[in-house]
Amino acid sequence: MTTVPRTLPTTISAVVSDVDGTLVTDDKTLTPATVAAVARLRSNDIAFAIVSSRPPRGLRMVIDALGITTPVAGYNGGLIATPGLLALTQHLLLPAIARQVVDVIVAHGAEAWVFSGEDWLAQQPEGAYVDLEQRTIGYPPHIVAEFGGALDSAVKIVAVSNDFGLLDKLELHARAVFAEQATVARSQRYYLDFTHPLANKGVALSELAKLLAIPVTEIAVLGDGGNDVAMFGRSGLSIAMGNASPDVQRAADFVTDHNSRDGFAKAIDKFVLGGSRLNPSASGSAFESHTANKDPMKSGRA
Repeated sequence: MTTVPRTLPTTISAVVSDVDGTLVTDDKTLTPATVAAVARLRSNDIAFAIVSSRPPRGLRMVIDALGITTPVAGYNGGLIATPGLLALTQHLLLPAIARQVVDVIVAHGAEAWVFSGEDWLAQQPEGAYVDLEQRTIGYPPHIVAEFGGALDSAVKIVAVSNDFGLLDKLELHARAVFAEQATVARSQRYYLDFTHPLANKGVALSELAKLLAIPVTEIAVLGDGGNDVAMFGRSGLSIAMGNASPDVQRAADFVTDHNSRDGFAKAIDKFVLGGSRLNPSASGSAFESHTANKDPMKSGRA
């Protein structure tokens, strides 16, 4: 099926980026090229903001390292805060829905994590990816027997499993069960996020645009996960990472290099500052243009 190319912006006034799998490498570090690319945006009077499935508290390293002064969207937009982590907007799951989500996760054989405020609650200290999450966000979980009252103020619930096929099935089931009651999106192959219906990166992008007083049509976004696709369609320009799945790549205007090969910095220089978005045929062998080529499957990548 062919797609009709959309008109891309001549002016980009802001860049909004996902964090894990996009802005940072797989070992959760910022490369010198990424730090320099953000600095080049600022020197060109282009605002820079981040949106992540992490809790805002878990973004402190990124905020400090990049000198971020714009609002920060955590929990897929479930909580938008100042760079000092004071809440600006918040969308909580309804308590009854939160309890049902946990029941569904457990029934499917996955582990459930609950994020309430800045607290992370888990039931298995040696569970899959607990160590990885602790290294990522910078603090450990509270280990509890029951989630109890935390489900009255849950911002995000995560289904966790190293069985990706299990999460595939759970995702399909949960999307049907919670159709209008929760946003269900994959932030990583091993994480399935449940948030309030308004806590998704598409709505978060619109809220950030209002806070920045910048039209969404003048915002470029970058991401690698299924949860990033919601902001692709609302943005003026969307760029998927080379490590993103084929479905995520097809949803974007352009595909840049892998997050382990400075794909973020390359995308900033090529499509935001360099202007190659306006001449897609010259996108170069390291990049794929989905806007220029109506059949994405025919676009090449070196």
